Amino acid sequence: MNDWSQERDRIVTWLQRMVQNANAKGLVFGLSGGIDSSVVGVLTKIAFPENALGLILPCHSLPQDQQDAVLVAEKFAIPYRIFSLDGIYDRFLTLFGERYSKPLSLPLANIIPRIRMTVLYYFAQKENFLVCGATNKSELTVGYFTKYGDGGVDLMPLAHLTKTEIRQLAKFLDIPISIIEKAPSAGLWEDQTDEKEMGIRYIDLDQFIQNGSGNPEDIAKIQKMIELTEHKRQLPPRLERGTPLFLKENIHGA
Repeated sequence: MNDWSQERDRIVTWLQRMVQNANAKGLVFGLSGGIDSSVVGVLTKIAFPENALGLILPCHSLPQDQQDAVLVAEKFAIPYRIFSLDGIYDRFLTLFGERYSKPLSLPLANIIPRIRMTVLYYFAQKENFLVCGATNKSELTVGYFTKYGDGGVDLMPLAHLTKTEIRQLAKFLDIPISIIEKAPSAGLWEDQTDEKEMGIRYIDLDQFIQNGSGNPEDIAKIQKMIELTEHKRQLPPRLERGTPLFLKENIHGA
C-alpha cells in the first residue's frame, strides 16, 4: 500500500460509519503498549476526538508494556484508564486450584484476554460505545488470537492489513519507534513473543498471505494453522431443523 494518508482516512471514515450505524457514540479499546493497539488508539482518537477511551489492563504484565501504553495515550491525547487485573486473575487460579507460574499453560493464559474482554464490554455498554479490536490480517489468518478474548470485539479495523503493513502505517502515524521496533508479544510472560509462540516469523507469514510464496516447511505450517483455527473465524455451528446427524464434527476451543 502506497498512500497511507488515504488509508488512514478510509479507516477513520469506516469507524465513524460503523459507530453511527450502531447508534453508538464512540469506541473503547485496549491499549497494551504494542504496535497494533497503538495504531488502533491513534485512529480511534482521530475518528472520535471526544468519544474514544483506551483501557490499560495489566495482568502480571511487564512494567514496560504499561509504560509504552501510557506513552502512546499521552502523546496522542487519548483518554485512558488503568485497571490492574492481577487480583481478579489470581482469584480464578485459586478457584481452579492452580498457581501462577511462567510460562503459563494455554488454558490459563487465555483467561487473561477473556477478562480483558469483559472489562471492555462493561465500559462499552456503560458509555454506549463499541469495542474496537486490534487483530491484524496476519493473526486473523492463522487464528493467533483468543476466541472470545481479544477476538471478542465489535469492530476489527486492522483485519485487512498484515503485520508488515501495520508497521508502515505506524511509522506514518508517528507511533514511537521504540514501540514499532520491539518484538510483538502478548506480554503474558517474560521473553514471550508472538513469533516464538507461532513458530514462524511475521515476514514469512506475510509473504505467504500476500502472494502464497515461502519455503515448503513454512507453507505447510501456515496451512495447518489455518485449518486448525477455522472455527475461530466462524460463528458457532448451529443445528438446523431437519439436519441429519450422521456427520462427526470436531469441536475446538482456544
